[in-house]
Amino acid sequence: MALDYNYLMGLPPLATAQHLTSRDTMLYALGVGAGIAAAADPACLNFVYEKRLRALPTMATMLAYPGFWAQDPKYGISWRKLLHRDQSVEIHTEIPTEGSIRGEMTIDALYDRGREKGALVCFSRRLFDAQTNVLLATVRQVNVLRADGGFGGPADATPPPQETPARKPDLRAMQATRPEQALIYRLCGDPNPLHVDPEIATAAGFDRPILHGLASFGVVGLAVVRALCGGEPRRLRRLDVRFSSPVYPGETFEILVWHLAVGKALVEARVVERDATVIRNGYLEYLPEE
Repeated sequence: MALDYNYLMGLPPLATAQHLTSRDTMLYALGVGAGIAAAADPACLNFVYEKRLRALPTMATMLAYPGFWAQDPKYGISWRKLLHRDQSVEIHTEIPTEGSIRGEMTIDALYDRGREKGALVCFSRRLFDAQTNVLLATVRQVNVLRADGGFGGPADATPPPQETPARKPDLRAMQATRPEQALIYRLCGDPNPLHVDPEIATAAGFDRPILHGLASFGVVGLAVVRALCGGEPRRLRRLDVRFSSPVYPGETFEILVWHLAVGKALVEARVVERDATVIRNGYLEYLPEE
């Protein structure tokens, strides 16, 4: 059954809510490798220790999380053929370590790439402090709907990705993951069995369960906070990435950064063990050191 473009674009915002605890904040940080980082860098204890706890900016991706909404039959999406392509988070004010969070998710665009190439769905979630109504962050995502093209919608109008410079990167940073990294991260609210069940992973074409894409996003965010922001999470204002290859838990990330201008940079990530680029066309903005 073809997608109903008018129905999807006419949907009201999907309201979500979460009571965030300090335990949630620490669990997220552990899920993206902050515990490993803290073993060598005591400043990273700020992300996993309640005495002086700070929230990682990329935790916004998991706040007031709507779950795997595309799986609901009412949307008419062939969810088994869905691929998470792009992820972005824009931070408007520092993410709290606890409190009540309200989310509003909207489908912003739906592009038809043809019956053979599928479709793109672009959606976003605005996160608010439920008590003060202050806008905390905007989380944006693009999914490829590989089996849902040909419904007669508008052609792809997503902006072209950032091109990697031909020159050598200005900065390299390493960030390890643990073999059980996906088992920890799934407790943050994404229980997809692809990341834990070997049979399901094999059926999907992988050697073993893979790390969540949003966990990889968080690993890169942690490395950027450490390398460019002096460990100060409020200085990271934006991070956009495109996923290009799966990551297996236990692999080591090498994050490559090219400076563009003051407070702006391009970023990519590869896994050392397989020499595979897993994140391409990344862009970030951060506040320079005061």
